[in-house]
Amino acid sequence: MQTRKIGSLEVSVVGLGCNNFGWRIDAEASAKVIDAAIESRITFFDTADRYGKGQSEDFLGRALGSRRDQIILATKFGMEMEKGQQGASPQYIPEAIEASLRRLRTDRIDLYQLHQPDPKTPIADTLVALDQLVRSGKVREIGCSNFSVPQIREAADAAKGGAHFVSVQNEFSLFHRDPENDGVLAECEARGLAFLPYFPLASGLLTGKYRRGNKLPEGSRAAEGWGPKVFTERNLAVVEQLIEFAESRNHTVLDLAFAWLLAHKPVASVIAGASKPEQIQANAKAVNWKLTSDDLAAIDAIMTGK
Repeated sequence: MQTRKIGSLEVSVVGLGCNNFGWRIDAEASAKVIDAAIESRITFFDTADRYGKGQSEDFLGRALGSRRDQIILATKFGMEMEKGQQGASPQYIPEAIEASLRRLRTDRIDLYQLHQPDPKTPIADTLVALDQLVRSGKVREIGCSNFSVPQIREAADAAKGGAHFVSVQNEFSLFHRDPENDGVLAECEARGLAFLPYFPLASGLLTGKYRRGNKLPEGSRAAEGWGPKVFTERNLAVVEQLIEFAESRNHTVLDLAFAWLLAHKPVASVIAGASKPEQIQANAKAVNWKLTSDDLAAIDAIMTGK
């Protein structure tokens, strides 16, 4: 397993997104996924306090047990937990981290991320509170999520020699290329920030499980909520072309999804969720494909229809 850097942290280029824990799968199934990740030498685990209303952190902490030191542990705060429990104020941050540390059964968070901007709190005030956590040893590095270029710049200017964000976690995939278009990826590269793409498989579209002309499986995420918005006829037709491209090179479209993201220099780790051990194993194998400039150009042509 290859590694890249998030600030001072060295992480596997394939990470485990723990958003399914406590939401789509129970503690036992979560433990099996965690075991598979560790066996596959995945060292970066990314969760959030609000995933499963705290159960994701709880399941992860329980399953890790004595193996805590084998992994780099990332979590997030700031989105609503209970009524009134949200945001990035200096008053709320100590409360949020103590709750996360308790659920995760650990004395430190390796990467503590602000889940979304808090318009009610000046970012300078947030950074002072986070700096105190770093100085106390409860946090090693801090990051942000769902930040725009102006917000990244404002945070960098406000850090004033204290703890500063070392990573940005925004949605990014072949079907959601905003970080390329809105300048966030370029800003990360210019500032030496790690970029962490979430929804890297476009809500399952890039797993290869969903094919054009086939009915979406009942109970799958594809058939629920955002599924109809993502699994359009056009998108499924594009997926067929991506599958053909990948298979012509003895790879899967899943391999392609990972390899394409990792071809972007600021991307440190692709944090895909999983609900079964075999999904973890497939994700771990996906890093073996290095795309050439010709490959990238051909993929762009498929995506744009040119």
